[in-house]
Amino acid sequence: MAAQYAISGSTAKGITASVEQAVADGGLAPGAALPPVRRLADELGVSAGTVATAYKELRQRGIVVTRGRGGTVVAQAPAVGSRRPPRAPRGVRDLAGGHPDSALLPVLRPPARVEPVSGSHRAAPRLAGLEEVAREWFARDGVPDGRVTFAHGALDCMARLLSVELKPGDTVAVEDPGFHHLLDLVPALGLRMAPVAVDDEGIRPEALRGALRAGARALVCSPRGQNPMGGRFTAARREALLAVLTDYPDVLVVEDDHNAEVAGAAPHSLATGGLARWAQVRTVSKHLSVDLRWAALACDATTLARHEGRMLLTSGWVSHVLQETVERTMTDPATREVVDRAGRAYTERRETLVRELAGHCISARGASGLNVWVPVRDESAVVNGLRSRGWWVAAGARFRIAAPTAVRITTSALEPADAVRLAADFSAVLDESEATYGG
Repeated sequence: MAAQYAISGSTAKGITASVEQAVADGGLAPGAALPPVRRLADELGVSAGTVATAYKELRQRGIVVTRGRGGTVVAQAPAVGSRRPPRAPRGVRDLAGGHPDSALLPVLRPPARVEPVSGSHRAAPRLAGLEEVAREWFARDGVPDGRVTFAHGALDCMARLLSVELKPGDTVAVEDPGFHHLLDLVPALGLRMAPVAVDDEGIRPEALRGALRAGARALVCSPRGQNPMGGRFTAARREALLAVLTDYPDVLVVEDDHNAEVAGAAPHSLATGGLARWAQVRTVSKHLSVDLRWAALACDATTLARHEGRMLLTSGWVSHVLQETVERTMTDPATREVVDRAGRAYTERRETLVRELAGHCISARGASGLNVWVPVRDESAVVNGLRSRGWWVAAGARFRIAAPTAVRITTSALEPADAVRLAADFSAVLDESEATYGG
């Protein structure tokens, strides 16, 4: 077994390096099983404790995960090398990316002139004008705006929050199904995940209580536009979740309101509920540009201090050129018109596909956001079947932990007329799949 996987080494450090190299080179693919601890120890002539230490290090670094009786396997997105999502095959319509429609994005307004910088911006990391815009953005939806800071995008912000708040081995409650990059990020930080089931109203209170009882020290959730299912908090669901969280005042609640401007849903944020530890992250990539790697963060005093302290020691600040571009674009009246038009279009396109699928007796979820989640029995059969008809959708495996199988369809650029044809093709593929694999 060790020879098959090219695992070698006489120390924990050597075994760890061997496995990491095999993963980076592609010799150990995502999902590949590593030998049981005792078997590998016997083959390498080392103690079981040495192999166990190596496996623990690999887990903490996000390279492998342990699945109970399923053993230790390479993570789906191991934190080594450079893995990219698969490209859409040539000649098919790409509905897998989760991106906004480029035709509904505004033209950016970068500064016409950039003066040389003397020294650094560590002493004044935020432009006053953009900070005021961010405060107004949060306050508009009732989110406390007394403490606001910036980061290089939502994932950068969440990685910093979790890394300063938790230690390796701690547990984070995450949505299931959930944002696939977050599901990759958490184990890469050496943290464990507690899956929390979601529905059309977002995370389910009973599932959250179970995760918190099991020891989760942080929660990451989406108040609207949940990716991939499209759930959004209602007023009633918000109150039910706050009732659960009241019993766990030390848990850090991080809301990812990544598409606040175009989600097509009213704000019902947990951040407005008087929590002791909270943070809400907002980005502009869905409504201004995917290339604007900027996020605004509103949070409690302790969270702000920890985030700011870590950022000061690393990147220091977000580029002032980027900040000025964001401010100029966000405050441009023409931009507001484009964003409003995009929000209406995304809602129409999403609702049209859900309605057309329902006409073929196919249940789909998509109460808000840019995606529709369609439960299916066999993800591969549906993905491949739709590919043969010119459509490229995302298999649900990337987004799931324990949730049932499904596929995700990005509807942001799917015109209503195309949704009619896609729904018909989807129905035909399901009929073929049933005939091939059984009812």
